[in-house]
Amino acid sequence: MAVSIEDIKKLRAMTGAGLADVKKALTEAEGDFDKAKELLRERGLAIAAKRSDRETSNGCVLVKKVGNFAAIIALKCETDFVANGADFIKLTSDILDAAIAAKAQTLDEVKALALGESDVQAAVTARSGITGEKMELDGYCVLEGENVEVYDHMNKHTLCTMVQLNKENAEVGHKIAMQVAAMKPLALDESSISEDVKNEEFKVAVEKTKEELVEKAVNAALHKAGLNPNHFDSEDHIESNQGKGWITAEDVAKFREIKETVSAEKAANLNENMIQNIAKGRVGKFLKENCLVCQEFQFGDGDKQSVADYLKKQDKELKIVAYKRFTLAAE
Repeated sequence: MAVSIEDIKKLRAMTGAGLADVKKALTEAEGDFDKAKELLRERGLAIAAKRSDRETSNGCVLVKKVGNFAAIIALKCETDFVANGADFIKLTSDILDAAIAAKAQTLDEVKALALGESDVQAAVTARSGITGEKMELDGYCVLEGENVEVYDHMNKHTLCTMVQLNKENAEVGHKIAMQVAAMKPLALDESSISEDVKNEEFKVAVEKTKEELVEKAVNAALHKAGLNPNHFDSEDHIESNQGKGWITAEDVAKFREIKETVSAEKAANLNENMIQNIAKGRVGKFLKENCLVCQEFQFGDGDKQSVADYLKKQDKELKIVAYKRFTLAAE
């Protein structure tokens, strides 16, 4: 049967589906709106299922605070074209509003919240069917209490942060939220990093230090033998440099002999105390770079200072209680 343009427009407004899909569904349903909506839903589910193995590297991240409850939500999709669409951003915003209204604590709770005529998860699946892209909720975190500031980095909806202070200071809270966005700390302070992580960092630092000391000894021996270490820094470069005539087969043989003998000799005679001290220094640097209060503050007046020092200058009692950060970017 023929369907009117008014009915097509009405169903499109109700479902957000494309004109051609709406017309086809209405025709098959012989003008029955409920049946047409069910056909669109089933086709959306089928499309979503077919694309379940696709990668969702784009999306929309939003943050919002209402009263003493703040939350970040991330809805992911396949392409930036869909991610930047008004309908996709609105869906993300609607989900965030529902989550905050319910004061949802987990992503599973969010997915089960009522939204429109169904629930959040069904709304995401339906939108996936409309766009033909895989979509998934893949990030949700909350902060509850007083003195929370939220930040959407450059309003691009790809990186959001929240920071809670122990005292009211909106300006400081905003700057710390920017710090969290820019410097991606792993923890609030050293005590927030587990001993397992510290021990693993120390082991890595020890091995890296040993490798560098051995490499330094090998390079010194190569220089002494009249060979440029840069010509032998990988097997691909060795082959390439030999093909260019920069090194000879005899040079390669000499390099391999020096590397084998010097590496073994240096590894057997490493100064363990020195290695331990260097490794401890590297762990200290790791903590300074990855603990929020230890990081160099990025938004001051030019003086180098830690985040902790910046807070103390503003108010001796001012402290960071908690922070949250979510981004779509691979870091």
